[in-house]
Amino acid sequence: MLTPELVTLLTDQVLIAIIVVAVVVLGGATGLVVTRRRRSALPSADRPAPLETAEPTVGEDAETPRDTPTRTLEDTELPEPPVLEKPESAQGRLVRLRARLARSQGSLGKGLLALLSRDKLDEEAWEDIETTLITADVGVAPTQELVEKLRTRMRVEGVGPAQAREILREELIALVNPSMDRSLAVTRKESQPAVVLVVGVNGTGKTTTVGRLARVLVAEEKHVLLGAADTFRAAAVDQLQTWGERVGARTVRGPEGGDPASIAFDAVKEGIAEEADVVLIDTAGRLHTKAGLMDELGKVKRVIEKSAEVDEVLLVIDATTGQNGLTQARVFSEVINVTGLVLTKLDGTAKGGIVIAVQRELGVPVKLVGLGEGADDLAPFDPEQFVDALLD
Repeated sequence: MLTPELVTLLTDQVLIAIIVVAVVVLGGATGLVVTRRRRSALPSADRPAPLETAEPTVGEDAETPRDTPTRTLEDTELPEPPVLEKPESAQGRLVRLRARLARSQGSLGKGLLALLSRDKLDEEAWEDIETTLITADVGVAPTQELVEKLRTRMRVEGVGPAQAREILREELIALVNPSMDRSLAVTRKESQPAVVLVVGVNGTGKTTTVGRLARVLVAEEKHVLLGAADTFRAAAVDQLQTWGERVGARTVRGPEGGDPASIAFDAVKEGIAEEADVVLIDTAGRLHTKAGLMDELGKVKRVIEKSAEVDEVLLVIDATTGQNGLTQARVFSEVINVTGLVLTKLDGTAKGGIVIAVQRELGVPVKLVGLGEGADDLAPFDPEQFVDALLD
């Protein structure tokens, strides 16, 4: 039985519940109105776009929505491949270099011909001929040999100026020794590339010679790999890589100051893996007076030969250094088996007689000559063309 006190308590609780419900309902309605008012106050550009449901596009007849542009393969911008240079042919280089050599070295031939064409060849004339040859860096022993042969033939044959030129040409060619094998060992063997090691002191044009030789070989359609083992001079590594990029020859390089023998070994190893035809390795320029550096050069060769035979060791000599170049050549040949010589800077102030002197000193043939600063100013050495250039 409900007492009056209980009835009063229940009535109060019901009223409280009704009030709470009313407050919640009124609060929700008020918030909805405020939100609508705020949305209507926003600019049309800031209002959120209504959601739309798009039907899936399936099949060839489905239309692409206008707001979604498509990109085709033709529209994609691809980087342009690098433009590789096409090196000049060997024959073209020979013709151009012979003309340049004739301009720079013609004074030697002219001086000799002028002396031999005198009406009377007395002792003073022959002494002048000897002086001309020695001044041209021919060397004392080769000069005496040449003069003796010229004196004998001129006295026995009794020739005039026209014949004197031919006799001088024949004796000079014999002195340069055309019987020497001047071919480069750059032919790939059955499972290994030909390995060419290029050595020399700083400043002789060694790295430039490697780059130019790479151009020559690429022109012969050979697959060439370059090894940048001159780690003591950072610019040499970048310079060699630039040479390679111009003709499409990859360069194997290592950290600055790294072990040259290790980089040379890696270059040969990668050349074997790539089935390259030739691996050209540029070594650090070293003073011939420093025994430690020269011993390290021998180490480079020994490390390379753990994986492949070194087919060619080219010693680069600056032709303008004269007798100092001969001293360098002598020391290098004692440390490493030099198989060929490269004479750079043979134009200008260089004396053509250095070709005769250095070959006589080492018994090693001059295989390449560099004339000028151009990319293709490197050509195989030809004794007859060299002598003809002297006498032209």
